[in-house]
Amino acid sequence: MRYNNLSGYLRKKYGTRLSKICIDGGFTCPNRDGRCGFGGCSFCAERGAGEHINQSGSIREQVSAALTTAPTDGKFIAYFQNFTNTYAPVSILRERYDAALIDERIKILAVGTRPDCIDEEVAQLLASYLDRLDVWVELGFQTASDATAIRINRGYLKAQFFRAAEILHRYGIPFVVHIMLGLPCEVEADAIATVAAVNSVRPFGVKLHSTYVMRGTRLEEEYLRGEYTPIAREDYVRLCAECIARLRPDIILHRITGDCPRDLLVAPLWNTDKNGVIADINKYMKENRLCQGSRFSE
Repeated sequence: MRYNNLSGYLRKKYGTRLSKICIDGGFTCPNRDGRCGFGGCSFCAERGAGEHINQSGSIREQVSAALTTAPTDGKFIAYFQNFTNTYAPVSILRERYDAALIDERIKILAVGTRPDCIDEEVAQLLASYLDRLDVWVELGFQTASDATAIRINRGYLKAQFFRAAEILHRYGIPFVVHIMLGLPCEVEADAIATVAAVNSVRPFGVKLHSTYVMRGTRLEEEYLRGEYTPIAREDYVRLCAECIARLRPDIILHRITGDCPRDLLVAPLWNTDKNGVIADINKYMKENRLCQGSRFSE
């Protein structure tokens, strides 16, 4: 393997694969309710990255339903996925996290959020779970370019990302950073600069995504007006491989492709060939003698 993948890490630590329970925690986003903006990021659809969640009911009911048919010897990640899962008073956050942690087979609490919704109180709460299970925070960063952040209506600048990373490190909370390749107006140098910025904060993990156009988003409107062209498959394969080669060698890669439901995907259509794209990235890295960290420098 030419990079540290998540499945290998989990098997080494837990002796088996872990299944992910994707949870709708009932949160919203400060970029939707007016605190820092409206409408969300330009690529974000109505469910706020929760397009794959197919459960309903309370948090406890969602988790119970997922565990009902699961193997009794299985191990699980409780993943608060859509919208901003630290965007509420700490008392509410504790209540909702506790509602998910109802079974000893759950070994990891993973919380998806935004850097501008990480503060001391939130970090203290998350750290309070560390004596029971592992905790990951997933930070939607996408890009280190403030110009692109404004262009995609992200609602915060990169300084807040660095602040969130510092707070999480101080409380011993591992975090995973989302990077998107092929964002509007970005070129290869922007992606390389984003990787350098992410390396500098020493995250536990990284998720690399292609940028795809979903129905009902502002990005779809731009695409239909001819104002945005999605990254070509061969360009994504090459750029993703080059980014992996520049990542710190100790980072765990949680994913290297985007994953959009077929019924919501507008473009590019190659996004549906997840396994094929991964195979192409591995092939490119092999042919070019690349591996994670081979082009990394402090």
